[in-house]
Amino acid sequence: MRMIVVVFSLALAGCASSIKENQHWSIRAAAPDRYDAWLINAHLEKPGVRSWRAPLGGQVGCCWSGAGGPVGSGGEMNPFPSLIALHWFSFAEQKFYFSLIRVPESLQDRMRKPAEHSYPDGTTGMRPRSSLVLGLAPGGQVVMWMMSQQSNAVEVMRVSATEVEGDPDDFASATASYLEEHGDYLEEHGLQLDKW
Repeated sequence: MRMIVVVFSLALAGCASSIKENQHWSIRAAAPDRYDAWLINAHLEKPGVRSWRAPLGGQVGCCWSGAGGPVGSGGEMNPFPSLIALHWFSFAEQKFYFSLIRVPESLQDRMRKPAEHSYPDGTTGMRPRSSLVLGLAPGGQVVMWMMSQQSNAVEVMRVSATEVEGDPDDFASATASYLEEHGDYLEEHGLQLDKW
């Protein structure tokens, strides 16, 4: 009888670790409405396991918060990283930023805890917050949220990026398009650095 209990316990322990290892994680990038950025590089690392370029980049736009956010383009994040490096260009400021984010050790366990999730058919259930969203704002502000959907997003942390060298002329064409679409808004509202 004791042998059966031991075998059953080991089987359950194996299933529990298997569930943890099979969790799907995703990462996205977003920016405040009308304050687009160009994500030059997003690099993820789990020391001793894997170091890789994240499946996101290019033009990052709406949305930061409200009914449309936080949400952005992105992809799978496997394995769950310990470090995230971001390098981006702010169209509104014409500045380049870099940030190295040390992911809190407890974050993966916090994200695994089920949160209320609404489904398209009107039903609700519980799901882990398996997505990380990185918000890139003017002034080099980076905000990280965890969520399974916009309605259950929880802010995890804020970090300030460092302004780095770069040539805004590399983005002259994209900046011209950006200003054509958002220039009037920028002129009227400015960077709103205290808003992020």
